[in-house]
Amino acid sequence: MMMAYTVTNPYTKEVIASYEVASQAEVDQALQRAQAYYLATKGQPVEKRAQKLLKLADLMEERKEQLAKTASLSMGKLIGQARSEVDLCLEILRYYAARGPQMLRAKPYLYGARQEAFLHYEASGIVLAVEPWNFPHSQVIRVLAPNYLLGNPVILKHAGQVATCAQALEELAVEADLGTGAFKNLFLSYQQVDNLLADRRVSGLAVTGSSQVGKMLAGKAAANLVKSSLELGGNDAFLVLADADVKKAAHDAARARLRNSGQVCTAPKRLILAKEIATEFCDLLKKELAQLKLGNPLDEATTLAPLASEVALTNLTKQVTAACENGAQVLVEGGPVAEMAGYFFKPVVLRGLTPDNPMYDQEFFGPVFQIYQAQDEAEMVTIANESQYGLAGAVYSQDKVHADELAQKLSTGQVFINQPATSHPELPFGGVKNSGYGRELSDLGLYEFANCKIIAW
Repeated sequence: MMMAYTVTNPYTKEVIASYEVASQAEVDQALQRAQAYYLATKGQPVEKRAQKLLKLADLMEERKEQLAKTASLSMGKLIGQARSEVDLCLEILRYYAARGPQMLRAKPYLYGARQEAFLHYEASGIVLAVEPWNFPHSQVIRVLAPNYLLGNPVILKHAGQVATCAQALEELAVEADLGTGAFKNLFLSYQQVDNLLADRRVSGLAVTGSSQVGKMLAGKAAANLVKSSLELGGNDAFLVLADADVKKAAHDAARARLRNSGQVCTAPKRLILAKEIATEFCDLLKKELAQLKLGNPLDEATTLAPLASEVALTNLTKQVTAACENGAQVLVEGGPVAEMAGYFFKPVVLRGLTPDNPMYDQEFFGPVFQIYQAQDEAEMVTIANESQYGLAGAVYSQDKVHADELAQKLSTGQVFINQPATSHPELPFGGVKNSGYGRELSDLGLYEFANCKIIAW
């Protein structure tokens, strides 16, 4: 059988591990156990599952260094950022353990001549999670935590590049005693994913990935009336108004764009600047980029790690080349680093992209900045909304009320004021347009795959 899941260290290019595709027997067993778990938990108090989430959080905290190192070795994440990702997992698990039971209490309704009804939140069945490599732990936990609390078993199809992370998470779930069938990692082929979506026991599909992958999987889910939630690509706008703290804005833009070596769906990719501060901002951004140190992700002194794979490096290089061939100008030169063994890409700052440039509204998944100078705030909003995507964004202004007014005009799922977009367990996460639909995290993430059943008296 072919070794379809290969984990390669992007810093050394060495193969760390390889895994065979799951056998049909393994898939059948996973489905049987997941369905049995779903049926068995119907009468189980939610507080019992909340305690299990706390146990999983404690175990992840104990193994934080090991988990962080596994992520760094498999997809190149800076070790400090890998630790922060584990910390986010702990926050998510503990948030749902503490707040989830209250959120799942029946909600009263009145109807007719003051008759009563109650809305009950119940498990709906098996959720298939198809997750990416860029946040190999937290992307899984943000699906697992709310669905486990609800009583939905989760089957994970993770990216092959982070198969070691997927295995580690399953081992921790077993150790935390989540229950047989509650969570299972499977190394699935594309055909096996299709087969799972056609299985009547699977009731939900959670996807994080590119818009192309999301559309394909959502179509297959819809054909089987399987509900889907999609967290897809982004081309997020970062608006800096004339009255902004420009130094802070430039620092935040650089830090957020280069997080995870630029491989973040909510990274500020399009920097839309008021003409009054554009020159100052660009000068400050150049200074930020000049301080970067490329190197080993496990070295605490490294500030920019390699891209996750050769494919990522090749694709990003082609995108920058295409942008420049069609009129974009290079404000800061960068690109592949031939003298280093890993998949390194020095940051590039582009400006002058126009709507007729084929890269104008494409997501650059790596350390590439796009600069847009606007004549007024109306143009800033127009540029921001002139996108197929709508995941997140940011507005910088010292007038918070005005910043809020502008944020409400942006066609996106999230906007942050005077701070880069990021994830918090308490806040709904998701987008619109080609960035997907549905919400993760918060109470909305808990209800995403719930059977919201009304019982009227």
